[in-house]
Amino acid sequence: MSGTTVVAPERPGQPPAPSAAQARFRPELQGVRALASLLVVVYHVWLDRISGGVDVFFLVSGFLITGQLYRALLRGKIELRPMWGRMIKRLFPAAMTVLLVVVVASALLLPQDRWFQTIHEVFASALFYENWQLAADSVDYFAQHNSASLVQHFWSLSIQGQFYLLWPLIFVALGFLARNRGWSLRRIVNTLLITLFVLSLAYSVYLTAVDQPLAYFHGLTRVWEFALGGLMAMFLDAFTLPRGLRIVLGWIGVAGLVLCGIVLRVDSVFPGWIALWPTLSAGLVLVAGQTGTVFGADRWLSSKPLGYLGNLSFSLYLWHWPVLVFYLVVRDRVAVGLLGGAVVVGASFVLSILTYHFIENPIRLSKIGTVKRWGAYRFGIIALAPVLIAAGLWGGYTTAQANYSIALDDADHPGAAAHAPGFVYRGSPSPSVVPPTLKLPEDWAGITDDKCTTSPRNEELKVCTENPAGPPKKRVVLVGDSHIQQYLAAFLPMVQTEGWAVTSMLKGACPFSTTADLMPGDQGCMDWNKAAADEIVSMHPDAVVTLASVNTKAGITETTPAGFVNQWAQMDNAGIPVIAVRDNPRFAFNMAACVAQRSPTDPACTLNRAAVQPAEAPYAAAPGVPGNVSFLDFTDYFCDKTTCPPVVGNVLVYMDDNHLTATYLTTLAPIADKQVKTALKW
Repeated sequence: MSGTTVVAPERPGQPPAPSAAQARFRPELQGVRALASLLVVVYHVWLDRISGGVDVFFLVSGFLITGQLYRALLRGKIELRPMWGRMIKRLFPAAMTVLLVVVVASALLLPQDRWFQTIHEVFASALFYENWQLAADSVDYFAQHNSASLVQHFWSLSIQGQFYLLWPLIFVALGFLARNRGWSLRRIVNTLLITLFVLSLAYSVYLTAVDQPLAYFHGLTRVWEFALGGLMAMFLDAFTLPRGLRIVLGWIGVAGLVLCGIVLRVDSVFPGWIALWPTLSAGLVLVAGQTGTVFGADRWLSSKPLGYLGNLSFSLYLWHWPVLVFYLVVRDRVAVGLLGGAVVVGASFVLSILTYHFIENPIRLSKIGTVKRWGAYRFGIIALAPVLIAAGLWGGYTTAQANYSIALDDADHPGAAAHAPGFVYRGSPSPSVVPPTLKLPEDWAGITDDKCTTSPRNEELKVCTENPAGPPKKRVVLVGDSHIQQYLAAFLPMVQTEGWAVTSMLKGACPFSTTADLMPGDQGCMDWNKAAADEIVSMHPDAVVTLASVNTKAGITETTPAGFVNQWAQMDNAGIPVIAVRDNPRFAFNMAACVAQRSPTDPACTLNRAAVQPAEAPYAAAPGVPGNVSFLDFTDYFCDKTTCPPVVGNVLVYMDDNHLTATYLTTLAPIADKQVKTALKW
């Protein structure tokens, strides 16, 4: 849970009040919401699983608001201003309270390398675009290394906010068409709901198959769930099933909700067609309705305890996730046990009760928005402002503190030069360790977008070039994944010192190969690599820099895949020299975090070199290596003869568990410069 940000928890939400025609379903709706909320908390805290509850709440929201809007049109008009005002009164008090507390608590308790991520996501959550923030991160390989965000569970609140904004506008348009075209309002509403259900579900199935992390947060993959709820609102009153059948269906629905998070790995297969499981389970509970018997699930769902839990569900959901993450941070854990989970759940309930009774409910029942025409909107601005101001001030401080770059002649921070033969340290007696922890998430080298073009061979292939002031003396291309991108920090200084033009072609988790070596079967990676190879051949640079090996990690055999050799052979056929760089060691824990929590000299932060990397590089015995390849191995600058320390020459070597800091690789630039020129006889 705490190691990735690819999947976030769901939220119960706070759907609009049911209309009179839906009132008979209110106990079941409250019970379903309470049950889903309780299951979400239990799965997250004790089972480290995702439950699928978000799909239930989207269905319930669609059910309630569709009926409300349809009946408003039957009465003649949808009042948008008061409707949105009520949404602000319901959503903002609890949500903004939690976000403000998260900002303050994060600044005090959260490790500094997680500040930037939290600041960005607080803004996204407060402005209801967190799902798109996470969608962007889900397709950004480097962002996937973020630790679990304290507010990533706001992604579903963002989708609901977007839905509450757009759905009424759509119904206003439907009402206009019905009046001016003489169409049946029921027919046009049902046609739209069915169309949205089919198209959105089909898109959800497609996108889940090709890019599940993106599909999970994408708003369009969830529209069908709202539409399904809307269809239930339009048709549920049209028929009544026998009581015995409704009793059975009700319990099947409850069982389906409980088992969803246990049976399914929601974080890897949702939202596609499998999301029909929780939505239809909730639908069965609604179809069952009030059976009027002690044997019905509705008797239990409409009980006072579940009714009260339903009232708390919004606040409970908002609180439980940051409480859980803070617990893990403070206790330095990756999971909670039974006792720790009880503490998290208990604290979440206490905060939820206080928020509901002293913030959420008093504001909801107040005269805000009823006395003054725009009162609810003014309240929304007043509630939002402290969150944005606090996050902005925190972000400004963080940016100022992270504004650091190393000079190549910094005597206090020689970095890689400290491992060069004959090195003598001439700096101050007690230098600091750089870069600052705050800078780590941003400590990547790169070429700015204004110097990039998109290749016509592949829309994902960005060709970025940093040119010297005059005509380039040499043209060098770095191609591959993040482990080649990091070497831009070592090669970009050569633009100024040597007059070289440095070009990058990068794709996360996709080394330069004829096969997908890190993610077998990834056709997108193979297509990208083919386009990159064709682009390089057409450019005919003076050298290509790429990886020579993968899997330099304890317990895994370092290899030079045959696909690497095949790409080198293609370059050989085109007369292009290749510099193949041995992959740096990877670790089972975050090296920079270990230093921040302990110290640079703590033995827990240092690993045995032999355990993470074999003495002989795998390419030494790789068959078919063409003669255009020169191999460089910088391991001696990351490790000493026996160990791989986290800090060398007073500079952090690693930014996480496997990527080198741009700061450290900048100190490697003179060494890399010399070795490249020697290898290529320049």
